[in-house]
Amino acid sequence: MAAKGRIVWVSGPAVKADGMSDAKMYETVVVGNSKLVGEVIRLTGDVAFIQVYESTSGLKPGEPVIGTGNPLSVLLGPGIIGQIYDGIQRPLKELSKASGSFIGRGITTTPVDMIKKYHFVPTVSNGDNVAAGNVIGTVQETDLIVHSIMVPPDHLGGKISNMVSEGDYNLETILATTEKDGQKTSLKMYHRWPVRKPRPYQNRYDPTIPLLTGQRVIDTFFPIAKGGTGSIPGAFGTGKTVTLHQIAKWADSQVVVYIGCGERGNEMTEVLVEFPHLKDPRSGKPLMDRTVLVANTSNMPV
Repeated sequence: MAAKGRIVWVSGPAVKADGMSDAKMYETVVVGNSKLVGEVIRLTGDVAFIQVYESTSGLKPGEPVIGTGNPLSVLLGPGIIGQIYDGIQRPLKELSKASGSFIGRGITTTPVDMIKKYHFVPTVSNGDNVAAGNVIGTVQETDLIVHSIMVPPDHLGGKISNMVSEGDYNLETILATTEKDGQKTSLKMYHRWPVRKPRPYQNRYDPTIPLLTGQRVIDTFFPIAKGGTGSIPGAFGTGKTVTLHQIAKWADSQVVVYIGCGERGNEMTEVLVEFPHLKDPRSGKPLMDRTVLVANTSNMPV
């Protein structure tokens, strides 16, 4: 049963709501008459403390808060490559169509185009047994990226039935059905995953292969391994963001995920304007064919 409460206190992006005894920790909620996106971050009795991920200007006590029953999640599947998202996986291009240059409040949209068709090539057949993490087929997502469609990590797995043949399908198409212990489950091209739940893994490998960044000073004096991490501490204006831009363009990587979190808005604007016009130096194709941009700048509401 979805929680239904009302606002009793507002302070910046933080909101308190009572009557939320049915709410769960980290549940996504719809806040106020403007239907803002929020997340339950603390529960005390029937009072929920909510982090709102949009501007709370104009919110007032008495407005409704409605739980969705689901944790804050992201959609994982074909269509992510080439997108520009905000911090809660809303595509900025779609937000721009709905509200113009400035992001409006309470706008909801799907993270990817659910209607667009992709050419699916199955790699398993009816009667095969699959488990979480197994690949059931592939999709040519862009000219540069082949997307493997896997059994989700939280899926029961089982014996494959009703497998579709090779062809063009959208994300909502049921590609196959699995059955295990009498329980049937459908498989699609996508699944949703809670952002606060770590992805499981079977093995952890030591990072031994160098990631060539294309910046000689880094590759020579401060080499980074694939699967490893690096950090660039520095004061304002010392070139941290510019260095990240160069690594994103020239690094020896298959997919670039550029997250501008906490950067100044004008710096991220430069990325959003520049990246769609860049060519991949290896293939000559647009760099966005293997890039995902996340813009969550310091002058956004949260």
